[in-house]
Amino acid sequence: MTITLDLKPETRAGLLALAEASGMSLEQYILAMVENTVLPPSRLGPKERAAVWIESAKRFPDTPPLSDEAISRESIYGDRG
Repeated sequence: MTITLDLKPETRAGLLALAEASGMSLEQYILAMVENTVLPPSRLGPKERAAVWIESAKRFPDTPPLSDEAISRESIYGDRG
């Protein structure tokens, strides 16, 4: 099925930026959004839920791991013990 949407330029630009950030085309991104709305993960099987989770995780930017110092007890609690 083909559907045509008339989007405001700013809406299209925002969707395009989100799609590119997730490594998807605009069409793929919109289809994934629609499918996630119509078929929520709770109705999907384990493999489908995993695929949805992986696709949503791709939207987050890559960040470097924290150093041992950054996650040490002293760094987190400081003088509070």
